[in-house]
Amino acid sequence: MTSKPAGPPDGGWGWVVAAAAFAVNGLSYGLLRSLGLALPDLAEHFDRSTQDTAWVSALALAVQQAASPVGSALSTRWGARPVVMVGGVLTSLGFVFSAFARSLLHLYLGLGVLAGSGWALVFAPALGTLSRYFSRRRVLAVGLALTGNGASSLLLAPTLQLLLDTFGWRGALLVLGAITLHLAPCGALLRPLVLPGDPPAPPRGPLAALGLGLFARRAFSVFALGTALVGGGYFVPYVHLAPHALDQGLGGYGAALVVAVAAVGDAGARLISGWLADQGWVPLSRLLLVFGALTGLGVLAVGLAPLAGSQEGCRGALLAAAGAYGLSAGSYAPLVFGVLPGLAGVGGVVQATGLVMMLMSLGGLLGPPLSGFLRDETGDFTASFLACGSFILSGSFIYMGLPGALPSCPPASPSPQATPPPERGELLPVLPVALLSSSGGPPSTLDTTC
Repeated sequence: MTSKPAGPPDGGWGWVVAAAAFAVNGLSYGLLRSLGLALPDLAEHFDRSTQDTAWVSALALAVQQAASPVGSALSTRWGARPVVMVGGVLTSLGFVFSAFARSLLHLYLGLGVLAGSGWALVFAPALGTLSRYFSRRRVLAVGLALTGNGASSLLLAPTLQLLLDTFGWRGALLVLGAITLHLAPCGALLRPLVLPGDPPAPPRGPLAALGLGLFARRAFSVFALGTALVGGGYFVPYVHLAPHALDQGLGGYGAALVVAVAAVGDAGARLISGWLADQGWVPLSRLLLVFGALTGLGVLAVGLAPLAGSQEGCRGALLAAAGAYGLSAGSYAPLVFGVLPGLAGVGGVVQATGLVMMLMSLGGLLGPPLSGFLRDETGDFTASFLACGSFILSGSFIYMGLPGALPSCPPASPSPQATPPPERGELLPVLPVALLSSSGGPPSTLDTTC
């Protein structure tokens, strides 16, 4: 038995948890982003359309995100460590099962349902546990963990193309099944942490365990609606960026280079965005709005790249657009999870993380199949990326309803920057010291206005 620390340790074993979350992110979203390289081979082998094969990745993504609240609830009841370890085993089994598929239905069940369910048990508990270990450097730590996405894409994209060329798609899925089994030891590193303010007992009842009471807060509801719309387009490049590059004649390794360029920009931007957010110069909600809108513009740029003209011009334009998309999407990602302690409090951050994943799945389930449908109807992915970029822009504009997203009345007199507020559910990352001292604590509502 150990006494409760005064607050998040802001380091120590937290950096080991950050490394584990880094690997979890890389073996989930990073792998999903690279999996698009295998879709043309699947379409050719099963003689099916782009829209049909897109459902493989779309189902995996949707199940992973829609079932994330279940992973959060199980983690709240049993702890993150066993839940993540079980999820790693399920993900590996999903890839191994899919390697012996005889139809697309088998792939839907293997990669979509089984592997997706495994991913649902690993991501939210790992990231939620990481958020509990940090306070002042929380967004930076989350950004560091989320660079696993970009780093994994950078390594897995060319590796997967090499596996496809060498062993075919069946052999490639078997190797990926062995790789994803490493999620289990990552879960073993998630040491539980008890903090002041934690409930004395796990929540009782399914609604309380899932954290659905958070939707009673206006700011969380605004955030939920915006995030669901962003999810409608955010994951389309994960699935169709590589096929889009193949359509433009770049070849397998050229398409892998496009994915790698986006991954490099994504990884670097997550660290920079996390550091910037932790400085407290700009409210988190305002950064979320700005980088969400830039992500939508980046997706639009990817769709418009073929208008550059010649094949060489298209190659250069597509690489530049992929880099711009990676930078903006990478900057957006840590902010989505960085605002959660302000929305739900540090005690509910694991449940809030699962709910965010579920919200993004609502759009993520429809985005890739819609993109594949538009490609089948128009002959290329231009309309696909334009439509999905519009979804992201729409969701970003919804974020304007969050406290602090837009400039408001200036303070009556300048005051020094305050330390981060107590983690009790206030989306107010920067408060005047006078306000904190006079009230004896943070405001009791998210809806404070001038």
